[in-house]
Parts: sequence; C-alpha cells; structure tokens
Amino acid sequence: MKNDYFESLEQLSQGHTLPLAEILQKLQFNSQGLIPVITQHAETGEVLMMAWMNQEAIEKTLSTGRMTYWSRSRNQVWVKGETSGHVQQLKAMRVDCDGDTLLCLADQVGAACHTGRQNCFYFEVDYPSQSVSITSSVP
Repeated sequence: MKNDYFESLEQLSQGHTLPLAEILQKLQFNSQGLIPVITQHAETGEVLMMAWMNQEAIEKTLSTGRMTYWSRSRNQVWVKGETSGHVQQLKAMRVDCDGDTLLCLADQVGAACHTGRQNCFYFEVDYPSQSVSITSSVP
C-alpha cells in the first residue's frame, strides 16, 4: 500500500534532513500495530534476523541503543539479549521508501538466533535440486 507521505519525499536529494518525530509518526504499522524489522550486522552486512517492532519497541531501541522487539509469541516487548546475554547494540536505523519496514544495523554479541546460531537464516534453499540445506550447526 502506497504511503502518500513517503511518496512525497521521493524527490528529496541526499543530505536533506527531516524531523525524526515526523517520520516515526508516518510509519505504516500492520493491523496488529507492528512493523517488520530486518537486523543486519553493522560491520559485515550479514542478515542476522527478522523480527517485529511496535511503537514502544522503536522508542526503547532509539532511547537506549539496545535492540528491542515485540514478541508475538509472548505478546510483549523484549530487549534482545536480556536473558541470553546475546545483545544487539543499535548502530543505525533506516526506513524503507514506503515507510512500512525498518532496517537496523547492529553490533551483535554472541548468537542472534535463539538456536545459538550466528543468524536465523541457516536454511538454504537449492531450487534446482528441490532441497534445503542446513548451513550452520548449533555451537
């Protein structure tokens, strides 16, 4: 779904700045009040995980610098690494062109995946052979 606000920004040139509060107010959340967020390793660019944030999680992430997400299974906000020690420190947050997805660059301490793996994307699809390979083991 097109977001008229973000569409109106398409012609702005590099270096133009906008108020953060205005951008956050115009984000497009789904019917559950959530927005998807992809988290990448700040140095390597490796995709670590995909999760969800609500308004509170975004605000906590920005105010503390610690990646904070919405847990759909627990129905609550959770700070990454709060219990495991595998924390993510926010380095940069980006908003996509439609205002409906976030990209966060973070420093990762320990594993990003609850399985203990470095990232959550360890199932590799091989379309020609119609198979899926596991690309990393649990440490």
